[in-house]
Amino acid sequence: MSFTFAIIGRPNVGKSTLFNRLVGQKLALVDDQPGVTRDRREGQARLGDLSFTIIDTAGLDEGARGSLTARMQEQTEAAIAAADALMFVIDARVGLTPTDRSFADFARRANKPVLLLANKSEGKHGELGAMESYALGLGDPIQISAEHGEGMGELYDALRDVMPESADEDGDEDDDGSDDASRPIRVAIVGRPNAGKSTMINQLLGEERLLTSPEAGTTRDSISVEIDFKGRPFRVFDTAGLRRRSRIEEKLEKLSVADALRAVRFAEVVVLMLDAQTKFEEQDLRIADLIEREGRALVIAVNKWDLMGSRANQVGALRAEVDHWLPQVKGVPIVAVSGLMGEGIDRLMKGIEDAYAVWNRRVSTSALNRWFEQAVAANPPPAVSGRRLKLNYITQTKARPPSFVVFCSRADAVPESYLRYLINSIRENFALPGTPIRITLREKANPFAHKRKRPS
Repeated sequence: MSFTFAIIGRPNVGKSTLFNRLVGQKLALVDDQPGVTRDRREGQARLGDLSFTIIDTAGLDEGARGSLTARMQEQTEAAIAAADALMFVIDARVGLTPTDRSFADFARRANKPVLLLANKSEGKHGELGAMESYALGLGDPIQISAEHGEGMGELYDALRDVMPESADEDGDEDDDGSDDASRPIRVAIVGRPNAGKSTMINQLLGEERLLTSPEAGTTRDSISVEIDFKGRPFRVFDTAGLRRRSRIEEKLEKLSVADALRAVRFAEVVVLMLDAQTKFEEQDLRIADLIEREGRALVIAVNKWDLMGSRANQVGALRAEVDHWLPQVKGVPIVAVSGLMGEGIDRLMKGIEDAYAVWNRRVSTSALNRWFEQAVAANPPPAVSGRRLKLNYITQTKARPPSFVVFCSRADAVPESYLRYLINSIRENFALPGTPIRITLREKANPFAHKRKRPS
């Protein structure tokens, strides 16, 4: 079991910057505005030969019971409870504040090893602030600059003193020899703000792991959580709501949207969450088109279905609606769910597994070419400038998504409408519903091109 550190401290002291430094990637959003981090985020960190788990948390702050700030603090408290040791971060340039002193007592009561990190210690002002931190009674401060990577040697020594000798050995285990069924399916849940993405993930986990609120835009970072559903592992990414680009003005929201788009690109299956009361708005269709262009497997989840009244008459109409609005992914799995009530979860997870299987499907070349001959004979490509287009044969080059190459005589002359005909026919004949399909045209080499024409 990996040794776990939780990074705690008041807002805007550089916790997420330190998290990114230790995991070696810019996973957590960073901005000068305080309170950017809301949910807790886990990552696998490495410093030298030490490997450990690290948890980035929301800034410790006081708020009224039930408020968003109070629930952010509950997330931080859960991270502290799950951790083996704490990294308490202060801003050395600002010096100690009453909030630092208050939450130093909070960290002390956790009864766990605490490393006191004086961040932003570069320069004379940082040196003075670090000296002030002795007053907290948490031992010698470790002067670092998470942004510039200074003080990492001193932090390494402190981590080595706290961690048991066997902890870093566990973190070095590789995932070799594991079969595909044991590897988590990467799933991103996306949609417009306030579609119920975080609520659904909390239902899957069976706990209030992610912050939810009636206020749109609660989620900022793309937070990943591990879920085991009926013996199958999933890594699920909660993402910020995606609005139209023209409505995005604040820098922080631009960062959140960029993080959500990055989650889509690294996912294998993307669940597009629609609001049952306002489904198939223009932004929903834009998001679906983005997912198709990125080549990800897609599942449509129509959330808040419990608010739809007499639902029996409406379920059948969903299939026709989706195929009408999203013809480029005809047959995509669609599930009516209620994240709040926990309805439709089994169907949603089955839809994700089915979409993943189709996304990975391969078709034999012999079966493809038997179909290809029939498809071309039934509907030959149109002639261009009186010259017939010759399509020779087809082969599948890869899966994830299913991608094919058609060898032909004049690749630039084959119209897009004819490619759509081939894609729809492939989808229907080889049971590839809803997944993106790619067809590339390649001109077959002319064996006589190198020969010169004989002079007349």
